[in-house]
Amino acid sequence: MTDGKKRIVILGAASAIAEATARIWAAQGARLVVVARDKGRLDAIAIDLMARGATEVATLALDCSKADANVELEAMVKTLGGLDIILLAYGTLGDQKCLEADPEAVCELIQTNFTSAVAWCLAASAVLERQRSGVLLVVGSVAGDRGRRSNFIYGACKGGLARLVEGIAHKLAPLGARAVIVKPGFVDTPMTASFEKKGLLWVKPEAVAEIIARAAERGGPVVYAPTFWRWIMLVIRHLPVFVFNKLNI
Repeated sequence: MTDGKKRIVILGAASAIAEATARIWAAQGARLVVVARDKGRLDAIAIDLMARGATEVATLALDCSKADANVELEAMVKTLGGLDIILLAYGTLGDQKCLEADPEAVCELIQTNFTSAVAWCLAASAVLERQRSGVLLVVGSVAGDRGRRSNFIYGACKGGLARLVEGIAHKLAPLGARAVIVKPGFVDTPMTASFEKKGLLWVKPEAVAEIIARAAERGGPVVYAPTFWRWIMLVIRHLPVFVFNKLNI
């Protein structure tokens, strides 16, 4: 950070969580590259972030699930002159019943949520290893902590991604760089619009964004968002099978 401003890449910048996090970094004067598929949406986000205090906002209309992660990330790092933070926040939830009846849809979901994400994580790891600094932040999910009938295909992708990020964190730790998997629970976003939202477990994207921004500075390699999900999932992971199988979750 030659000018003291964080250099940040956000993949999936049009997601509610990513946009809320970008606003926090913009208020700190960050230099940002925001990436998503919808150019019009990106342009609107860029205008908003500049108004909130960002030093610079570059936009890139790109389908992250199909892009060459190494080539694209190297170009972004060159644009910024280095990399302090990369946030991977794209993904799709899918419908479990529909997925079980459609193998092609399963392959597409795995490509988006896992295969392409792995490529971006490895590309980021290579950059951070070379720099011996910086942090990779990946939005995972508590769904990856234990397979459940309601979303085990999505959960499998998020579980595998969590193991990958933990391994990258272990690799980077002696070098001074970091990797963090952030695991939100129920978040009120467009992706969960069809869910019935009630009770204290649901939070707004802004609450998760604050946790992500803190994780960029310290903590990890696993961060639950909010923290109470760590204890909820600890219980769920350790429930005996005969008890777990009676739960409709």
